[in-house]
Amino acid sequence: MARKFIDELPATKTLLLRATPILSTTNIPKCAALISAMALLLIGGAGCSSAPGNAGARVWPAGNPNGTCRPGIPSDGQPVDTSIPTTVVGNGAPESCTYAKLNSAVERGGIITFDCGASPVTIPVTATLNIQIDRDTVVDGGRKVTLDGRNLVRIMSFDSPDFQANEHRLTLQHIALINGKTTPTAAIPVAPFPCSQGWNDGEGGAVYMQDGNLTVIDSVFTGNQGAPLGPDTGGGAIYVMASKHGALIVGSTFNKNAASNAGAVGALHADLRIYNSLFSQNTAVGNGANNNIPAKCSVINNNQNEIGSGGNGGAIYSDGTSVNVLLCGDKIVGNSAGVKAYGGGLFFTSNNMQGTLSIIDTEMTGNTGGYWTVVSTGTTRDAGTAVGTNCKTLSIRDSTLQGLP
Repeated sequence: MARKFIDELPATKTLLLRATPILSTTNIPKCAALISAMALLLIGGAGCSSAPGNAGARVWPAGNPNGTCRPGIPSDGQPVDTSIPTTVVGNGAPESCTYAKLNSAVERGGIITFDCGASPVTIPVTATLNIQIDRDTVVDGGRKVTLDGRNLVRIMSFDSPDFQANEHRLTLQHIALINGKTTPTAAIPVAPFPCSQGWNDGEGGAVYMQDGNLTVIDSVFTGNQGAPLGPDTGGGAIYVMASKHGALIVGSTFNKNAASNAGAVGALHADLRIYNSLFSQNTAVGNGANNNIPAKCSVINNNQNEIGSGGNGGAIYSDGTSVNVLLCGDKIVGNSAGVKAYGGGLFFTSNNMQGTLSIIDTEMTGNTGGYWTVVSTGTTRDAGTAVGTNCKTLSIRDSTLQGLP
């Protein structure tokens, strides 16, 4: 179950309570800015019910169209060479690209490419693809392949039992994942409001990673859904937990994904590095954030008297001990936190106040939600009105952040 690594949460809630005077004076913006038509990356090709791949036209402007991380993309953010694949899915015809063949390729691991013909294809995913945890896997869609969860299943899962121990990596490049959806099963004990409501599991509508490392390059995530309610669950598109090397995202787009927390990307005990990517119209659909207040709730959930049911991090969410968040060359626009929750663009709480937040060459505008900044050292003390954060140091360079001059 996803919540096996949440012992840090009481410390998180203590920091949030300490910041209450700041939070209580927050004015939440009324409207999110409209994003340009170029940013509406709804993937073409109908979500077909048959097993083979189906041809369908689409555009592929993955990533921030105006994004330039001037310090550059690190070497581990470059696409993997797939010229010698382990498995090629398909034989040149669209109908040869089936879920069954892709699932067989995933079971082998290694480098997976596709030969589905000249036109783009959509492969309906009928059951979650379980990524092998004892080897590296690369899935390269060649800008032609969309995996469609059909609003029924999570698309991919890497589920290792350890904590920040696994060295293996899943790399997704030049591919689209759409309409993934989790089915949570671990319900929070029924208790009266304001005790927490919803679910303790259901993270990662498109991709769930536990004790694994993730790289995403030149890819598109649209319309994915995590659990809709719960104080700690989240990750409409991606959720990474207990990762030794964290998640690296480059030149990718996240549009119209939703979950209780982390409308698009969520991380717990995992570094986040995000370059030249676009986050638009993602939503954290929970409410009330989360806190540990025995006076308001006598029922125990996750070893705490939890109140609030999520809603933090409209686009991006990070929680954990000694983890860092880096945004460079990104555009984070028109995302929304939940009612009485925080961080329309970014929610980042470092439980031991040792994590750093760096924002470079990034635009973060038109996001809605509560906000606050608590920083323990350094001269930069305000991250604007799209961010809720507790961190050790805050660095902002060459960026446009709402609420800042």
